[in-house]
Amino acid sequence: MTTQLEYARQGIITEEMKTVAESEGLSESFIRDHVAKGEIVIPCNPNRKNQKIAGIGTGLRTKVNASIGTSSDICDISLEVQKAQAAEQEGADTLMELSAAGDLDEVRRTVLANTNLPVGNVPLYQAFKETIRKYKNPAKLDPEFLFDLIEQQLEDGLSFMAIHCGINLYTIERLRKQGFRYGGLASKGGTYMVAWMDINKRENPLYEQFDRVCNLMKKYDAVLSLGNGIRAGAIHDSHDRAQMAEMIINCELAEIGRANGCQMMVEGPGHVPLDEIEGNIMLEKRMSGNAPYYVLGPIPCDTGAGYDHISAAIGAASSARFGADLVCYITPAEHLALPDVKDVREGVRATRLAARIGDISKYPDRRENEKQAAMARRDMRWDDLEKYLLFPEVAKSIREERAPKQKETCTMCGDFCAMKKGMEIFEKDITDKR
Repeated sequence: MTTQLEYARQGIITEEMKTVAESEGLSESFIRDHVAKGEIVIPCNPNRKNQKIAGIGTGLRTKVNASIGTSSDICDISLEVQKAQAAEQEGADTLMELSAAGDLDEVRRTVLANTNLPVGNVPLYQAFKETIRKYKNPAKLDPEFLFDLIEQQLEDGLSFMAIHCGINLYTIERLRKQGFRYGGLASKGGTYMVAWMDINKRENPLYEQFDRVCNLMKKYDAVLSLGNGIRAGAIHDSHDRAQMAEMIINCELAEIGRANGCQMMVEGPGHVPLDEIEGNIMLEKRMSGNAPYYVLGPIPCDTGAGYDHISAAIGAASSARFGADLVCYITPAEHLALPDVKDVREGVRATRLAARIGDISKYPDRRENEKQAAMARRDMRWDDLEKYLLFPEVAKSIREERAPKQKETCTMCGDFCAMKKGMEIFEKDITDKR
């Protein structure tokens, strides 16, 4: 199959590129040229009909990913469908189906049938879970089974995959020589692959046969997201030698994959203190040739459990400001429990707000909406204000719950309203710039 990247290199503007251009308010040639460079990816497996088209990368709005999935403690397919639909309703751009319990084929196919979002996953989850079911030992994973499983999942319609190709024996050696970590390992798939390599004394087959991985992804024009299996799970591990070894390898693989015509993203970085986020993104962009960067959080502190969606939103806003392209949401349940539907909604909302904050800093020419909202608030045009808000229904419900005596004001200030008094003073001097 010809990929979006290969079409763009031939000078062809696909329907998917046209859709991205229209949704972003950019020219079709801009999208084509950046897809051709590997700086924009479009996850759009053609086996899936009616999926939404989202461009991820340079010059585009920072996108938001929501993750769902069963666990061994809570395994309810209907709940996962509700979570997927809630994520879509709240404005997520992509979805990762990360189930680790139940009939994983059924869960995946049911979720795919009940959302229009582009869906991704981590194939190592099912590979190790099926191996454990069969052999009671994850170290018995057969690499051929893993590759067959990747193709089966792509055949079902997944449009992107987080595949842990950058973990290799050299990376593991860095972990040992630095005396492991303060926060341990945070990636389920990555940790099981590290264990497989350690027990079998073999190289990671996803690294060793990287061309094979790329060819499978190309067959379905799916985006290969280079998984961050050695990401930091604590800010004191941020940018340690193990994380940087994997990052260097992933950036190198992104270049190799693009040369083979495969759409590529790089993932990172986990827990990162706020002052290191800019440097992290600069390194990924420089080393990968500006490949789209899919950031997981990042979470800039280790003590916010219960409010980690807020911690992560702070990190996400900074990441978007400095060039991140896709942000994976964090919910209030992070580090504590499997998210429920309410957690999913809160996670998407917080991350969308963070992305908006980052984008209006990254793209100063895209602040018109903010100006219109400010003027509507100044003029106390409440119905107009709702049109510019990210969460108009929430704002409206709060206002209606505590309705003011004077319709034009709110109950925060009542008749002591600064906006109302300011308009009385300067009404004649206001230039209408609406």
